Amino acid sequence: MNFTNKNILITGATGFVGSYLAKELIDQKANVYGLIRRRADGIKSKNLCDHCIDESFTLIEGDLTDISSIAQAIDQSNPDYIFHLAAQSFVARSFENSMETQQINCMGTSNLLEAVRIKNNDAKIIFAGSSEEYGLVISSQKHYEEAKKEYGTIFPDVENIPEVPIKETNPLRPMSPYAVSKVYGDFLMRNYYHSYGLDTVVSRAFNHEGAGRGLMFVTSVITNQIMKLKFNELDKISIGNINAFRDWSHVKDIVNGYLLLAEKGVSGEVYNQGSMRTNSVLSYILLGLEQAGWEVKRIKTMNNEKIIENPTEINNSEIFGINFDKTKVDQLMLEDQLEYILSDKGIIVETDKEDIKIQFDAERFRPAEVPILLADTSKIEKLGCKIEYSLSDVINDQLNYFIKKENRQ
Repeated sequence: MNFTNKNILITGATGFVGSYLAKELIDQKANVYGLIRRRADGIKSKNLCDHCIDESFTLIEGDLTDISSIAQAIDQSNPDYIFHLAAQSFVARSFENSMETQQINCMGTSNLLEAVRIKNNDAKIIFAGSSEEYGLVISSQKHYEEAKKEYGTIFPDVENIPEVPIKETNPLRPMSPYAVSKVYGDFLMRNYYHSYGLDTVVSRAFNHEGAGRGLMFVTSVITNQIMKLKFNELDKISIGNINAFRDWSHVKDIVNGYLLLAEKGVSGEVYNQGSMRTNSVLSYILLGLEQAGWEVKRIKTMNNEKIIENPTEINNSEIFGINFDKTKVDQLMLEDQLEYILSDKGIIVETDKEDIKIQFDAERFRPAEVPILLADTSKIEKLGCKIEYSLSDVINDQLNYFIKKENRQ
């Protein structure tokens, strides 16, 4: 689609994804406006500076919790398209401050829709939902039995096992205040389409990463620590649950998906965005170490158990009815043959250069965990969506970002 001279309003334009989206639209000669909260310190957004676009589009000060400021932003931008990305998006923080998350994500989305309705603006709105909305997805009979034991009840109950790959019609079982807030926004977007005729499309994007991802997110926690190891600033990696599986995409693939939905997405519909692969947090660490220059030979727990030779060996065998690249440890975990628990304390990674310690940190474990996410992207693929980047591309971009000392914290 040609966005030349189209008016675009991006909420959360200074965020990780928003800055990538703004850069792409600026390159396409769109008239880009970004709704941002006022900063008392006057410091420019690092994300915008990193993309060299801090002077390339119009920033509008506003607050999602203030409907008047949103109305003013709509007046100023007169948008043809609105990409609603702004949110409190850190899952761990949502557990610590649920009310803040609901205020920003729920009421902020409500205010945006109401402002569009009241102003009689006919912009097409693309809402950044989340794969976290699916929450407790059951991947095996063993997993189902363990979940029933842990949570007592599962609602909606499971009809077919496995529930992956995840289709848009999968049950929603959000497992965090953040996820609940995204379910709210998801349903509200569709309600305003049905009730008021607003042109809304919901994207449920699965995890997306790349250079500049916030330091609180697990992929940056991993790659930041790996580069600190590289520069002898750390002597070990500290991490929480390494059994979690995620469908990790490159942020640029997700941005291209947003633009495709703006062009071809059907109003009132929901579309998954992802890579149709799933890999464990442990694999992200091990593959990151290899890309940073260590050859991983073997891993074992700190008590010399659960020994795995050549843990990063890649295979493309079928699982859950699809073929995708996975490591040996991924395969073992997905087949319920391997699991790491807090009492293992950590893992020793034996490499060609040295042994590297991965230490489990109890404080990094969530009160309720989403065990596996794997997208079925058939629906958006029918619109022409294609995945251009591999998991290695994602990891490499993050590692390169943290080569700069000022980016490591």
